[in-house]
Amino acid sequence: MVILETKDLSYSYPDGTVALKGLNFKAEEGEMIAILGPNGAGKSTTFLHFNGILKPSSGKVFLKGKPISYDNKSLLNVRKTVGIVFQNPDDQLFAPTVEQDVAFGPMNLGFSKEDVEKKVKEALKAVSMEGFEKKPPHHLSGGQKKRIAIAGILAMNPEIIVLDEPTTGLDPLGASQIMKLLYELNKKGITIIISTHDVDLVPVYASKVYLLSNGKIIMGGTPKEIFSNPKIVRNANLRLPRVAHLIELLEKEDNLGIKIGYTIGEARQNIKEFIQGG
Repeated sequence: MVILETKDLSYSYPDGTVALKGLNFKAEEGEMIAILGPNGAGKSTTFLHFNGILKPSSGKVFLKGKPISYDNKSLLNVRKTVGIVFQNPDDQLFAPTVEQDVAFGPMNLGFSKEDVEKKVKEALKAVSMEGFEKKPPHHLSGGQKKRIAIAGILAMNPEIIVLDEPTTGLDPLGASQIMKLLYELNKKGITIIISTHDVDLVPVYASKVYLLSNGKIIMGGTPKEIFSNPKIVRNANLRLPRVAHLIELLEKEDNLGIKIGYTIGEARQNIKEFIQGG
């Protein structure tokens, strides 16, 4: 089932800056999707339309087949379904303690005190942050703040979680842990949509990729379909995943007939097949 869709979505900021130019995007229920593009491509602006923070200049956003309405009651229902985790968790965390921060969403949705406490406990367990309930959020590490921001969204029982550059500012281990968490949430049925310019991340986690450049989606498909078109990727001011670039060099410049691979696992298998076949 198509759970989230945009049709001919365009947006211009009040100063006249044209940010989006006729985006057509589609997310199936349970997918893990990456919107891939360089800084300034329009990724964050796109995300702010997914739960009604921004209203399109033209075009429409559809949630479960129905166009989003922008009255307060309708937007409340939209934001129950679509949760956004911002690039900088400090933009999202503001309460004196972790548990108060995570409780904010379900409290504002009108849940009982008992239900709020239950949802906070479940959300913190899901992101492996039990025991941090009384900690001030500003005392946490970057990775821990990301987890608490995700917990705050999980506490509202969303069907879709949208994350803007989820690994920004994290060290490699922290980035890997956050992506593993998102992968586990996706396996539980939550549709995950991330924006990123990290081409090495995309083939490992995403099942579908939209390539965004200058406010336009210039290509959509599987990671293999996207990165099999290096010219398009490079024209979008991006590069191939490093392992794919290595095999591209081995194939084109060193005249070795190794099939291209996009992850370490794929490259390892292709190199083994090449050696065994040689």
